[in-house]
Amino acid sequence: MNVEELVREALREQADGQPPAPAGFVDRVLGARRRRRTRRLASVAAATAAVLAIAVGTPMLASGHGRSEVRPLGVVGPDGEQAHPDQSPPRRLIGAGDAVMAAYYTARIRPQSDERAVSARTYWLLDPRTGTYRKDPRWSFAAVAPGLRTAAVLERNLPAHRIGLLDLATGEVERWIPVRRGVGGLEFSYDGARLVATTYDDDPDLRIKEELTRADGGREWTWSAPFGDSSRSGFYDLDVHSGAGRWSAVASGRRDLNSRADFAYSRTGRLVYTQYIGGRDGLQRFYDLRGREVAAPADERYLRSDVPARLSPSGRLAALGLTKEVAGDPGRSYSSIRDPRTGKEITKVRGGHLLAWADERHLIAWERVTSLEEEYRPRLVLVTLGSDKVVPLSGVREPDSPTALTESWQPVFARR
Repeated sequence: MNVEELVREALREQADGQPPAPAGFVDRVLGARRRRRTRRLASVAAATAAVLAIAVGTPMLASGHGRSEVRPLGVVGPDGEQAHPDQSPPRRLIGAGDAVMAAYYTARIRPQSDERAVSARTYWLLDPRTGTYRKDPRWSFAAVAPGLRTAAVLERNLPAHRIGLLDLATGEVERWIPVRRGVGGLEFSYDGARLVATTYDDDPDLRIKEELTRADGGREWTWSAPFGDSSRSGFYDLDVHSGAGRWSAVASGRRDLNSRADFAYSRTGRLVYTQYIGGRDGLQRFYDLRGREVAAPADERYLRSDVPARLSPSGRLAALGLTKEVAGDPGRSYSSIRDPRTGKEITKVRGGHLLAWADERHLIAWERVTSLEEEYRPRLVLVTLGSDKVVPLSGVREPDSPTALTESWQPVFARR
């Protein structure tokens, strides 16, 4: 059984028990797709298109075996993806299906003394009226809510003592949420109704000076994030509409955290999780909303904290990390797609770092354009389960030097 058959079999099993599509379903999907161009209905179109692909057997993209390409309805095509492969960083909207690059940021080292500095971010936020990215130097941290209308922002000096709710269309803060404990990181829940704000006693983007030994034996200085020295103290769980919520302490002093160790919600929003450092990459710990460490939920125990895509829209597929079986061709790497409850691999998909699900069969990823022996130079691409094809979405991001004072652009994704 080849990869495409494995994927189809897995999706067929996932469709068991779902009711058949009602009469007139296709007409309604097509009508919704036409209206989606000017209204905020992309998430509905992507979800219904994914169901339609299962219900009526719409073919997937060609998998490299010489068959003609047929595009699933409402997922990928001239009206379903926004690509600017000549732009790095992008100036105009990048997105596909349900996933949109809602912002990006660069970071610059700003020394505070001979031994201490901070990595200060500068954000470019999506203007939903023009479909362009607009520089906004006011904010040290920004998270964008589903729907692309609101961003939660923190002012320049971290930790901050108020959280702004920014209208992306006007660029104005509609409301401030004051907090007694300083906040350094923000993340919306999957439904956008709540906000987890990670609290710190010091700037989480602290950098310390370290000496490097070059390959030629020479020495030079660089600024590095301190390991095992996080000032994280806990988190706020806040209702976005009212600003009400509570703070929960999380034991500090752990030696397995980076200086920035933000919390994020689980898919259901009943727990939060955070990354920690151990014998392998992507380790995660879960906590209840009172700050007590708990077991991982059944559908997230096999996920990795360093793979942002995590669960598919239906929750039935899990995006994992780079696989060991990597082809040696230039720009060709693969990541694993697994059953989130068993950890069993279903298939592999192109891409070295999976960032966001566009729909149940497509993801946005970083993929290298160089061979494995060359320096890593990635671009944003759209990849497809069951296909070896990639669709470039952005230009190539140039690598950072270990001693560079400015870091390359990093995307921030949100759902439509």
